[in-house]
Amino acid sequence: MVLQNVCRNKVPINEIHNFAKTFFRMIDTHAHLYLDEFAKDRSEVITRSQEVGLQKIYLPNIDSHSIDQMLELELKYPNFCVATMGLHPCSVKKDFERELYVVEEWLNKRKFAAIGEMGTDLYWDKTFWQQQQEAFKIQAEWAKKYNLPLIIHCRNSIDETIILLENLQQQDKPLRGIFHCFTGNLEQAQKIIALGFYLGIGGVVTFKNSGLDKVLPHIDLDYLVLETDSPYLAPVPHRGKRNESSYLTIIAHKVAEIKNCSVKEVQEKTTQNAQKIFAY
Repeated sequence: MVLQNVCRNKVPINEIHNFAKTFFRMIDTHAHLYLDEFAKDRSEVITRSQEVGLQKIYLPNIDSHSIDQMLELELKYPNFCVATMGLHPCSVKKDFERELYVVEEWLNKRKFAAIGEMGTDLYWDKTFWQQQQEAFKIQAEWAKKYNLPLIIHCRNSIDETIILLENLQQQDKPLRGIFHCFTGNLEQAQKIIALGFYLGIGGVVTFKNSGLDKVLPHIDLDYLVLETDSPYLAPVPHRGKRNESSYLTIIAHKVAEIKNCSVKEVQEKTTQNAQKIFAY
């Protein structure tokens, strides 16, 4: 009954959080909590996420300008906020090789949990599509070299990204990771899973016309992880406002509703999947 009322927006958010805490602890596999949107209340945001049962938050990098803030947050919250290293496709411009040099330098300095956020994006600008593909291939090779998962961004470019991966996948050094913010169809989901990747499910799952309610019933929980992409893509009833990691509870409830299973099952399985992916 609680779950049904949650999905109908009849239960206060604090009650959702209290309900979530009685279950398995969760992992936010994708959040940019180091950005300026959290400058005024970052510690409170972290505290709220811990209060609702999050045990870890992964911080995907964007480009050379975000590294310092990301690493400072990881240093302040060791073993809770965990950094990854990569170049976001929207930051791939004419000087992308210089940006990748910075990424490579950091990968040689220390251990990171993943290569990312990397990938492709044909939504904002198609000008640097060739450079995006080259940056994708280079970062995929680093994932093989350092035995790290990829965190893949693919806005308006899922099919193109699947083809890129198919051409790079090798039996001796298979790529693995997460298709962040998955919003594709069932056929695309099945191709991604066949490539050894997981689907990152975030706030979009709560949107009325997301289409994920048609896809997720056919996808086993073994292939899903949860994410917020904070501060972006806040779930209903916060849509249009700043997102934060504590809202992962709302996403878990919606996935449970769509898949007609318990919230505990969603939390347990997606947490286990995240632990398996990162192993760090």
